[in-house]
Amino acid sequence: MQKKLATVAQLAEFDTIIDVRSPGEFLEDHLPNAQNFPVLSNEERIQVGTLYKQVSAFEAKKLGATLVARNIATAIERGFVDKPKNWRPLIYCWRGGQRSGAFTHVLREIGWEAHQLGGGYKAWRRHVITQLETLHDQFDFRVISGATGSGKSRLLETLAAQGAQVLHLEQIAAHKGSVLGSLPDQIQPTQKGFDTLLFAALAHLKADRPVFVEAESRKIGQLQLPETLINALRRAPCLRLQVSLDARVDFLLEDYVYAINDTAWLASNIERLHSLQSRETLTRWNQFIIDGEFR
Repeated sequence: MQKKLATVAQLAEFDTIIDVRSPGEFLEDHLPNAQNFPVLSNEERIQVGTLYKQVSAFEAKKLGATLVARNIATAIERGFVDKPKNWRPLIYCWRGGQRSGAFTHVLREIGWEAHQLGGGYKAWRRHVITQLETLHDQFDFRVISGATGSGKSRLLETLAAQGAQVLHLEQIAAHKGSVLGSLPDQIQPTQKGFDTLLFAALAHLKADRPVFVEAESRKIGQLQLPETLINALRRAPCLRLQVSLDARVDFLLEDYVYAINDTAWLASNIERLHSLQSRETLTRWNQFIIDGEFR
C-alpha cells in the first residue's frame, strides 16, 4: 500500500495525532494534543539498541519487529477498535522512520486513512524553532513591569478574564520567575516542551489586538526564553505598576503561602541568594523564618 506522508502544516486535517515514540521521548516534548501509543517502551528501546550495538543489526531487528508488532496490536485493542472507517489519524516517531512507518502501514491495511508525518518529531522541532524566531514580530506587546509582589500576574489574570489577549509566560513555564518561584505541585516542562507550549500560545494570538505580557528576565526558573522574544519585549511599550510596600507584602503572603507552610523549603531556597546577600543578612532572614515573622 502506498505510503501517505503529511507535513507539519497539515496537522489540523487529522482527527488524532499519535506519537509512537517511547514514553520518555514523549515526556520530553510532543506535538500539541498528541496521544502516546509507544511501539517500544523505554526499556524495550534500550534493549533493542543494546542488541544492535553488541550483537548485530539483524538480531536487533528481529527483536524490534516482535515487540513493535505486539505493541501495535495492544494499541489497536485499547485505543482504536471503536474508531469509524473515516477516522484519519496522523502518526509520527522521532524522524519519520520505521516506528511510525510500521504503525501507519498497519492502520492503513485495516482501512483507516492513516498518514505518517514526514520527518517526524524532528520536523516539528525545526518548525517550532523557526517560528519562535519571527512569530512575535506581528504582535503589539504591552509589557507590565513592577517590583516583586506588585501584582503583575494578578493583573494579567484579570485582563485575561475580561477578554484581553494575554501571554502568561510564568504560567507556561510553571514557575513564578523568582528565587522562590518553583511550585510545589508542578514540575517545569523541559526546554523543548516549553518551546512547544510557547509556540502554541503565540500561534493562538490575534495580530490585530494588543497582547499583555509580564516583564521577564532571560530565564524563568530553568527555562530559557528565546532571545528574539526578549528583544521584542524590550522594544514594546511598558506599563509599570506602582504599589505600596504594605500591599506588596499582602500579595506575597497570599501568592507564596506554600513557602510559608514549608519553612524548611523556604530556608533552603533563601540560601540560593548567597551570592547577592551577606551571610549576616541571610542569617537574619532565616531567624525571621524560624520565628514566623513574615512582615
